[in-house]
Amino acid sequence: MSEAFEEHRGLLFAVAYRILGTAADAEDVVQDTWLRWAAAARADVAEPKAYLVRIATNLALDRLRSAQVRRETYVGPWLPEPILTAPDVAEDAELAESVSMALLVVLETLSPLERAVFVLKEVFGFPHAEIAAALDRSEASVRQLGARARKHVQARRPRYETGRAERRAASERFLEAALGGDINGLMEVLAPDVTLWTDGGGKVRAALRTVHGADKVGRFLAAVTGVPYAGVEPADMRYRRAVVNGEPALVVDGPDGPIITVSVDVDDAGRIAAIHLVSNPDKLRAVRTGRVLPV
Repeated sequence: MSEAFEEHRGLLFAVAYRILGTAADAEDVVQDTWLRWAAAARADVAEPKAYLVRIATNLALDRLRSAQVRRETYVGPWLPEPILTAPDVAEDAELAESVSMALLVVLETLSPLERAVFVLKEVFGFPHAEIAAALDRSEASVRQLGARARKHVQARRPRYETGRAERRAASERFLEAALGGDINGLMEVLAPDVTLWTDGGGKVRAALRTVHGADKVGRFLAAVTGVPYAGVEPADMRYRRAVVNGEPALVVDGPDGPIITVSVDVDDAGRIAAIHLVSNPDKLRAVRTGRVLPV
C-alpha cells in the first residue's frame, strides 16, 4: 500500500504545486491524499496512479477555491511561493516553463477547473478521458475547458523564439548586475515595458502595486539597493545563486535564512520583461528548508 503511494508522491506534489502555487498547501494536499489512500478499499483501485492523482487534484481544487477568496484581500501583488528546482530542470525548456513564475502568474487568472485541466493535460500529458474521470466532468467539457485555458495562456504567455541559452545569458547578466549593485548594468538589460512584482504580503516593505516601465523599475531597484531590509543590515546580507522555479535566480540571505528571492523573465529581444521579487517570509519556507520540486 505505502509502496504505491511513495512511487507517486513526487508526482502528486508536482501536480498540486502547479494547481495551487504554494509548496506548503501542496504538501498538505499530499498528506491528505495519503489519508484517503490509506482508507481506500484496495479492491476498488484498478490504477493507483490515476486514483491518487484524482484525489490530489480534487483536494487541490478545494484549497484553490478557498485560497482565491483570501487572495482577493492579499496586501500587494500575490506571487507563487518560490521553490528550488534541480539544476537539470533549467536545461529542459518545457519542464522549466511549466513551473516558471511567469506561467504560474498567468495560471492565477484561470478558473480553478481551467487551471486543473491545463496542468493535467499540458504539463503532465494525461488523456482527456482520464482528466474527465478525475474531475467528474464529461470529456467534451474537459476539452472545452482545456481549449479555453490554452488560448488564455497563449495570449498572455506566448512562446518565445529566443533560444534557451540566450534567455539564460540575459538572466545571468541581470543577476550579475544585481550582485554587484550595478544599477547602470541593470538598466541596460531591462525591457522598456518591464514589470516588477514585489510580494511582501504586508509583512515586510514592498511595493503595493506592480511597477511598470524601465525608468520606474530602475528607480525602485536603485532605492532598495544597499539599504537595510526586513531588519537585516546590508553588511549582514549574503547573496547566492540558485535555480528557482526552473530559472536562474538570486537568493538573499540574512542571519536567520532567506529574506528575498529574485527571479526574472526574458523576452524575445533578450531583455528582462518581468522581475519577481518575493520577500513575504511565509513564502520563503520552501527555499529556507531546501525543498526541491521533484518533477
